[in-house]
Amino acid sequence: MEYTILDPTGNITALVESPVSIEEQPAAARELMLRHPEVEQVGFVRFPSPEENNGPAPGLRIGLRMAGGEFCGNASMSAAALYFYRNSENGAGTVLLDVSGTSRPVRADITQGDKPESFYGAVHMPGILSIKRTDLSFGPIHGNAVLVGMEGISHIIIEQGTALFFLMREPAAAEEAAKTWCRELSLCGLGLMFLEKDKDGYRLTPLVYVPGSGTVFWENSCASGTSAAGFFLSQRSGMGTDAVFNEPGGRLRVTCSPSGSDIVLYGSVSILQE
Repeated sequence: MEYTILDPTGNITALVESPVSIEEQPAAARELMLRHPEVEQVGFVRFPSPEENNGPAPGLRIGLRMAGGEFCGNASMSAAALYFYRNSENGAGTVLLDVSGTSRPVRADITQGDKPESFYGAVHMPGILSIKRTDLSFGPIHGNAVLVGMEGISHIIIEQGTALFFLMREPAAAEEAAKTWCRELSLCGLGLMFLEKDKDGYRLTPLVYVPGSGTVFWENSCASGTSAAGFFLSQRSGMGTDAVFNEPGGRLRVTCSPSGSDIVLYGSVSILQE
């Protein structure tokens, strides 16, 4: 397989360019992650040929399918950055991506950083489908949390001081809870977003389970989970949100309207290995 390893805010991502059938993608991803244990997720990307698009331009389309069929904002930003790294002299531009788990194209705006292999990106995330409070149980512990439904994945926001927050200190239990709740709620993918107030914003610790690829990871950052947390804060305040989240791999910023129809995720991408 031909693939590139990238670092979008610590959420190490491998993008495979070799053709791999959908049926074989989970197995191919597992093999790649065995060879590169630092990789947290694998996407299969198709860049347009020169005949299809004569150079980078607004409206250009990239195809991206994650190994589990989920949506991933960090992988979307990575695919856009990789395209402009190869096809633009100044490493900047706007691209539309057809991404698994979404029904509409995702727009990514890319600018080059201080090195040729580093980039800043803004991804216009898919809209929020639903938000509701739900009662959850794990063993003898019962709690209430907010479930944010998005295309391709859903996220449970677990705030510090609530009954279920203890799971952040019990990794094995949290992973089992994510699998259990994903099954009980009939979701295609589930993130547990542990949210704390920080001195200069918020701290977010993401755990993501994707049944399609059989992976469960304490991710260094999660773009869709960050967007869900930003929308949760916007809904609670009744106003637009511009928030910074400190995550294990770095900082992500999200701007969000209370309606959830206009969510933009800002982050960085570095190319580690071609």
